[in-house]
Amino acid sequence: MGILYSKRRLLVTAALALAIPAACVAADERAVDFFRAIQLDNVGPIKRALAQGLDPNVREPERGETGLIVAMRYDAMNTMDVLLAQPGIQLEARATNGNTALMMAAFRQNKPAVLTLLGKGAAVNQPGWTALHYAAASNSTEIMQLLLDRHAVVDAPSPSGLTPLMLAAREGQEAAVQLLLERGADATLKDGAYHQTAAEFATKADKPWIAETIRKHLASRAKR
Repeated sequence: MGILYSKRRLLVTAALALAIPAACVAADERAVDFFRAIQLDNVGPIKRALAQGLDPNVREPERGETGLIVAMRYDAMNTMDVLLAQPGIQLEARATNGNTALMMAAFRQNKPAVLTLLGKGAAVNQPGWTALHYAAASNSTEIMQLLLDRHAVVDAPSPSGLTPLMLAAREGQEAAVQLLLERGADATLKDGAYHQTAAEFATKADKPWIAETIRKHLASRAKR
């Protein structure tokens, strides 16, 4: 009885597999070509895939990134223009790790892309990681200024309570640290995981000069 049931189940599975529409397979193949073309910033195949009905918000399987996020990862500016022109393009789509297109553009220090995405209405602030965190991590003070001028929350907490200042301090990004302090970042805050301040993060990461910069800032504020 068990053997007959197993054989019947295999036959049903095989029948269902044969019944899968060819369009689904074609869509998968288009998606593979689509993401390969994005990495090369080759807009011809991208436009053809979209014209054939491929969802412009389709996600690649490895990181769950949309085409727009991948375009920012590879600085594919021509691709970005094509995708932003698509009806229904999702500016705020998040990858599996929470990345958005704006966050990726900020991390890549791609100022033209950041300006374009902001012009299209990309959100500067959101729960968790923000574009300011990513710009601070890469020491991109020009992009940080753009975001802060658009009311980026200077002490935005990551899911573990890591602020942009803590992140910049840990990474040894002195210019980013200085800018955040100038723009009002609170150097007394502690994260939720390690319960450390930005200066303590710098010390633990063997960046004593960063810790000293932060301590001098706090000392100067205490004298006021």
